[in-house]
Amino acid sequence: MAIPLPDLVETLLDGPRPLPIVTAGDPVLRSPAAPYDGQLTDTQLDRLVLAMRETMHAAPGVGLAAPQVGIPLRLAVLEDPAEVTDEVRTARARIPLPFRILINPTYEPIGDTRSAFFEGCLSMPGWQAVVARHASVRLRGHDDRGRELDEEVSGWPARIVQHETDHLNGTLYIDRAITRSLTSAQALTDRWSQPTPAAAAAALGFDLP
Repeated sequence: MAIPLPDLVETLLDGPRPLPIVTAGDPVLRSPAAPYDGQLTDTQLDRLVLAMRETMHAAPGVGLAAPQVGIPLRLAVLEDPAEVTDEVRTARARIPLPFRILINPTYEPIGDTRSAFFEGCLSMPGWQAVVARHASVRLRGHDDRGRELDEEVSGWPARIVQHETDHLNGTLYIDRAITRSLTSAQALTDRWSQPTPAAAAAALGFDLP
């Protein structure tokens, strides 16, 4: 019998901090999360969001979806200070993304342009692969106070939105990755830290869109 969501959240929040991050192989990462429709009290939701933000920072990461901490709800937190070099900022369109909360988010592409860069995931530690993502998306959903979101997001923030929303649909980045590009974190640091994956594509034998 499934544990009621409020009880599951309370058990999680009564445990250690930062919250344990669920890793690939756990079914919660492969099942579509339930739409959030007020299953938690405002206090429970605030506490969960705070704990998720703390966990994201500690990891460290730039996004965290509720299924990654074992909670099957369509909820994610995002934040990216984008503390990168000017070269990386320009190549990846990586601009600061202030902290935000997404509830029941969806996205759809704007145009046909895609950008391909190495991407990792807190639920698959130690590995990265090149993923071609939509360069711009229309984000819809709500924030934690029920206010409607309907906006265009581009560049690296659009990548984060897509990655975290995919989590809520049971999709991991590796499902969308160019698998021949899969590389360990150490190899990425040693060999492929350039602003774009062009050198990796040439050496490892994969095509970029």
